Amino acid sequence: MSLKPTKKSDLNKEWLRSRGSKSKTVRINPEYHLIFTEGTDTEPNYFEAIKNEINKSFKERISVEIEGAGNNTVNLFFKAKAKAESNPNGFKHVWVVYDTDDFPAEHINKTAELCVKYSTEDTTYHAIWSNQCIELWFLLHFGFYQSDIHRNEYGDKLTQYLSNMDSGEYKKGRDDMYDILKPYIERAIENAKKLEEKNKGKTPADSAPGTQVYKIIEKLKPYLEL
Repeated sequence: MSLKPTKKSDLNKEWLRSRGSKSKTVRINPEYHLIFTEGTDTEPNYFEAIKNEINKSFKERISVEIEGAGNNTVNLFFKAKAKAESNPNGFKHVWVVYDTDDFPAEHINKTAELCVKYSTEDTTYHAIWSNQCIELWFLLHFGFYQSDIHRNEYGDKLTQYLSNMDSGEYKKGRDDMYDILKPYIERAIENAKKLEEKNKGKTPADSAPGTQVYKIIEKLKPYLEL
């Protein structure tokens, strides 16, 4: 048995805490999370489903804020930062969710840099970009996609998969995507990590295709009904 002390990076992982003589793992309240999204339909609906699932057991620990389309990604970060700082409870993690779409590369990359720059011991900012859009994350539940196709093509591919599952056609803003995709979420995480390895050393703007959405899921997975 290893006698090494718990790593400092693991001290705040609530699901690692133990109680009793048998060191049985016990789930306790997660940290406060703010998911701040630029999208107005698809992303909020997906993350609202996650929030609702977790908040059933751990009330008000997860917040989702919708800023709305039209903001560049740098403005999105600063609005997320202001929202986090105004909350009396504070947020341990702030997830800034955005698609790369047609934003300038310097804005896409700058947002990721700002998340690193302004992270502290109290609050960590995460740049959760999808290049080109969150529909890539959805597709990764079904297979590994490494070709940089235009975002307009993702919908047709998702419709093919959903139709085979008798789940209708894909439309932006569907509010049941999390529930439909949940059985395949481990596959999506694995495929997203494969893309990340393939894009190693590239900026977010150059990481096409690529997505960081899996990082939220991995962090919150101990509190999800998977």
